[in-house]
Parts: sequence; C-alpha cells; structure tokens
Amino acid sequence: QVQLVESGGGLVQPGGSLRLSCAASGFTFSSTCMGWFRQAPGKEREGVAAIYTGVVRTRYADFVKGRFTISRDNAKNTVYLQMNSLRPEDTAMYYCAADVPPLGGVCALNPNAYNYWGQGTQVTVSS
Repeated sequence: QVQLVESGGGLVQPGGSLRLSCAASGFTFSSTCMGWFRQAPGKEREGVAAIYTGVVRTRYADFVKGRFTISRDNAKNTVYLQMNSLRPEDTAMYYCAADVPPLGGVCALNPNAYNYWGQGTQVTVSS
C-alpha cells in the first residue's frame, strides 16, 4: 500500500525558510517520480517541483526557481523541499505525490500525472 506522509509545514515570516519532508513507503522509491504541489484556497493545485529518484533529474515551476530546492534520500525513502526566501503568495497546502516515471525519467509538474498523494502540510507565510 502506497503511503506518503508530509511534514515540516508551519508559519514563517516573509523571507524565511522551511524544509518540507515526504516519507514514502509501499513502492520502489529509487526509480519513481516524486513531486511537490500546492493549493491555495480558491485556486487550482499547481506543480512546484519534481524529481526522478533514479538518476536525479529535477524540474521546477518558474515561480520557485532559485528559491526552492527538491532533493531525495533514497536510503530514507524521503523527498525534501527546501524553501527559501518565502513570500506571502507561497502560502498554501503543500502536497507530496508519486507515480511511475515516464520513459526518459523527466517527471511532470502536472498534478494529473500523479496517482498517489499525501494528506498535505500547511505552509503559511505571514508577518
């Protein structure tokens, strides 16, 4: 049974940092697409970053490039999202997702490409 458990969210001031973690189980973590997504109230879910856990390939949404970093630890079956220089507009529920990688291992940022989801962790950026 696939399980994804997010942690690390919270309240942070603008300009601050948070590191989200997603602990995975129930599948072969070392050759999987793992993605971070977010959804703010009244908005659609959007892709933030994705990583192929095999030969590491990463993708980022333009609005987080240079601020967020996705990484993974295959020994711990965990993917991380380091978020720096946070802005109020980054406030959202952040979700971790997983699915089988496409040929070539370039993971999608489209939420519809992922079938397995965690419950989410809230990130609030406010002074």
